[in-house]
Amino acid sequence: MDSRQFTTKPPSHDTVERGFTMGDVPGLRSSASGADRTPLDFDVIIAGCGPTGAMLAAELRLHDVRVLLLEKETEPVSFVRIVGLHMRSIELMAMRGLLDRMLAHGRRRPAAGFFAGISKPAPRGLDSAHAYLLGIPQPVIVQLLERHASQLGAEVRRGCAVAGVEQGDEGVTVRLADGEELRSRYLVGCDGARSTVRKLLGVAFPGEPSRTDTLMGEMEVGVPQEEIAAKMTELGETNRRLWLRPFGQGAYSVVVPAAGVSDRAEPPSLEDFKQQLRAIAGTDFGVHSPRWLSRFGDATRLAERYRVGRVLLAGDAAHIHPPTGGQGLNLGIQDAFNLGWKLAAQIRGWAPETLLDTYEAERRPVAEDVLDNTRAQMELHSSEPGPQAVRRLLTELMDFEEVNRHLIVKITAIGIRYDFGDGPDLLGRRLPDIGLKHGHLYDQLHRGRGLLLDRTERLAVGDWSDRVDHLADPTAVLDVPCVLLRPDGHVAWIGDDQRDLDDHLSRWFGKPVG
Repeated sequence: MDSRQFTTKPPSHDTVERGFTMGDVPGLRSSASGADRTPLDFDVIIAGCGPTGAMLAAELRLHDVRVLLLEKETEPVSFVRIVGLHMRSIELMAMRGLLDRMLAHGRRRPAAGFFAGISKPAPRGLDSAHAYLLGIPQPVIVQLLERHASQLGAEVRRGCAVAGVEQGDEGVTVRLADGEELRSRYLVGCDGARSTVRKLLGVAFPGEPSRTDTLMGEMEVGVPQEEIAAKMTELGETNRRLWLRPFGQGAYSVVVPAAGVSDRAEPPSLEDFKQQLRAIAGTDFGVHSPRWLSRFGDATRLAERYRVGRVLLAGDAAHIHPPTGGQGLNLGIQDAFNLGWKLAAQIRGWAPETLLDTYEAERRPVAEDVLDNTRAQMELHSSEPGPQAVRRLLTELMDFEEVNRHLIVKITAIGIRYDFGDGPDLLGRRLPDIGLKHGHLYDQLHRGRGLLLDRTERLAVGDWSDRVDHLADPTAVLDVPCVLLRPDGHVAWIGDDQRDLDDHLSRWFGKPVG
């Protein structure tokens, strides 16, 4: 298991609840004091109703936070792009009772071949009850998460583009493109790689610009699958950036280099794909009836900050990288899961002083690691002799099960360990969906609350019972006496001493009621 700890020293961005004023934060446009006293319309406004924004809205609604989702597009996307939910994201869906809905629309695939497309079988005994990749159309993920958020009480408005942001000590004023102004306590930018919110904040987005463009799409083909497989085998040793892979219902995922094809500013056409296929493979395979076509580069960037006062960034608004390994959507969903309960705690008034700052402290290093591994994977896709020699060596090394396991665990995010201080290796890690006397662990986390899993049957959550559940189960498949889980499923405490438990309940869940 990957033992890397993801941590940085939390920056100080405390809000007015901590004696904070907007004048203390550089780069902010502060609203006038009179405007700042305008009544608040919402607790949180989220810009962007993609997977990250919809997941965050649902997490906030579990804690009765008033949420508005703003989406600049008037209609959901029309194309059907198949993406993969990795193990950790599948686990998060199980934690909130959403997995069966996802499984009904997806297709399970082996948890293998993720790193740079190097084909190796999945390692044995992966530490997850959901050791598979779930291929599912991205619009379906968005639809299911948006519907979930709406059922919980989130409001969604389409055709609403953010045009301005002003902050004050009491809240945020969001100005829409049509001139309407909305007020909330916090704003979260989940509005993608070209994030308007990030730009309005003036948050730098350093990294490497795109050097190599690639065309990607889904379409039907006019030749037998056996012919395609034979040609891909023939080309596999010389061109790693071309592939045709079946995706079910007669469609193929097609990826080709974009060098010399059309204008970068123009969307690609089917003829662009045919041209590149003929140039590289000697045939266009009779491709036709495209479902969607896109062009992407290998730009890699990471926001310098995830938070400026009362405005936060998540998902592609905070980080971008090439799609190799299929980590982007998963990274954004996991950002939302980490942020949701912390922001809700801040709004509900029980958050410990630095809790909201741990969002950036925990998630930004995870993004740094993803950016690094995608950089490495992109190098391995090069057709140059040096990178190809490294690829051949790594292919040999992946025959060692521990090497293969390490890379799978990294890509699927089940090896993340947040730095919660000294303690056993389990501290800071997510707990798998272990068996209980009645059912499984993740069934107990649907409400988005903390959980004390008590094998001793003698501990209590006491005055924290309004935000932490207690499950006494001596049969739990666990090799430690008790664990305290955060709402995101990470282990916040291990032990059997009530006083020590109370200290950690205070650390993560604030002052008790009463």
